[in-house]
Amino acid sequence: MALRNIIGKRIGNGIGLVGRRSLSTSTSDVENRNAKSMNLYSAINQALHLALETDPRAFVFGEDVSFGGVFRCTTGLADRFGKARVFNTPLCEQGIVGFGIGLAAMGNRAIAEIQFADYIYPAFDQIVNEAAKFRYRSGNQFNCGGLTIRAPYGAVGHGGHYHSQSPEAFFCHVPGIKVVIPRSPRQAKGLLLSCIRDPNPVVFFEPKWLYRLAVEEVPEHDYMLPLSKAEVIRQGSDITLVGWGAQLSIMEQACIEAEKDGISCELIDLKTLIPWDKETVEASVRKTGRVLISHEAPVTGGFGAEISASIVERCFLRLEAPVARVCGLDTPFPLVFEPFYMPSKNKVLDAIKATVNY
Repeated sequence: MALRNIIGKRIGNGIGLVGRRSLSTSTSDVENRNAKSMNLYSAINQALHLALETDPRAFVFGEDVSFGGVFRCTTGLADRFGKARVFNTPLCEQGIVGFGIGLAAMGNRAIAEIQFADYIYPAFDQIVNEAAKFRYRSGNQFNCGGLTIRAPYGAVGHGGHYHSQSPEAFFCHVPGIKVVIPRSPRQAKGLLLSCIRDPNPVVFFEPKWLYRLAVEEVPEHDYMLPLSKAEVIRQGSDITLVGWGAQLSIMEQACIEAEKDGISCELIDLKTLIPWDKETVEASVRKTGRVLISHEAPVTGGFGAEISASIVERCFLRLEAPVARVCGLDTPFPLVFEPFYMPSKNKVLDAIKATVNY
């Protein structure tokens, strides 16, 4: 616990010193009234306040959540809603998720926090063998659809191999759960509320790199964004780029650089990885004839491979070049060599040019 708290404080302080980043966000999904500028962790916090306020059956629990958590996402919840609804758990991820399954099975909204996504693995059995199969094995007589598991994922600049992993692909192989990853504060609030109110168990990965870096106008009212609906956040005609979470900002920078060389890039935020929006991606690829997928997780077995296979199956005759993937390396996540590991803007830009010029 001490290590996690120290890392959390260092991450918070480190990000606070970096220039803020604003990712382009569509306003078509959300009415832009009474909007307030806030960062991603504040948007998460506001969503949790709304979830508890609008549903007396909602509970928030996890390691250190009662005082706000290492990233401060649960700040003020225990003071407002009481420690019977917002409470700490032992340092036992298997127990956290197992308790959440039981709580949800009794008709409640169980919002479990895993302090770092790297530590979700002890709960793997509970998620894939219990939560994901609960409804199916009972013939739809029982379910734990009220379960939402929040977990900060991905690189942060100095997290090393135990505080930087992107484990989303492990859970995308499991029928019965949904996997959702937001790219910005506005998206995070609307998607999290949708996950909490969805009738299926959801794993919600939060890009901790953006907790304080990403700042934008976020409506203060209660709103939800649709799951399993990708968004074209940048129109283009030469190549389609597909990503999710924190990687979208890197890809957008590469798109801007490519435009200087006359390359028109279409950028798609998948948002929901399972079940993912194949139709939106397919329509874009049929238009551009080229596709590049990028994520922080290692390239082998990453979810980009599933997207690649689907595109080849559905759009083979329209492809002008092989599907490109710009991902993390097939190594444990490094500390001092993190800049070499990451799928950077320049790596994405080089892949865009190579694919267009194939």
